[in-house]
Amino acid sequence: MDQSNSQQQSVFRRRSLNNKKNPVNWPSFAWITGNTHRFCAFGLGSGLLRPASGTWGTLLAWLLWWPLQQVLGSELLMGLFLLFAFLYGTYCCHYTAKELKTDDHGGIVWDEFVAFWLVLFIIAPMNLVWQLVAFVLFRFFDIVKPSPIRYFDAKLKNGFGIMWDDLLASAYTLFVIAILMRLVGV
Repeated sequence: MDQSNSQQQSVFRRRSLNNKKNPVNWPSFAWITGNTHRFCAFGLGSGLLRPASGTWGTLLAWLLWWPLQQVLGSELLMGLFLLFAFLYGTYCCHYTAKELKTDDHGGIVWDEFVAFWLVLFIIAPMNLVWQLVAFVLFRFFDIVKPSPIRYFDAKLKNGFGIMWDDLLASAYTLFVIAILMRLVGV
């Protein structure tokens, strides 16, 4: 390998490790479907959609919520599923980010799936309007990252960190929904 090529790889590696969204290294559908962990981390392919991969991932999570409720049936099974989805997400997001040589690739959206499913689980059986409000609030908090979300997003650099900041965004979402419900008398 000549020195010029070595320097290019070094620059790419440095850039990809320091650039959270990593636009230089956007994988293909074939690459993510080559491994179950990648496919899940990329939100069953929704994380490949640009711009706003996180929004596309959250939208697919919302669409999958209804069949999930039907298949799992009980609140206990749904709660256990969410716990499993969080634990598995911690692993698959870490695995995929490590393969991409980045802390949290913009296409990794399993964290949005789990966090938004948690919001929907807690507000169920709210109507479609409240679910839309939850969607907008969740995307707002996930994008803006008010404190302490921004702090944890910057400090936790592993699969748990990828998942954790979105769980905090879901907590903010649930808090605001609780206030709104109180204000409108629901």
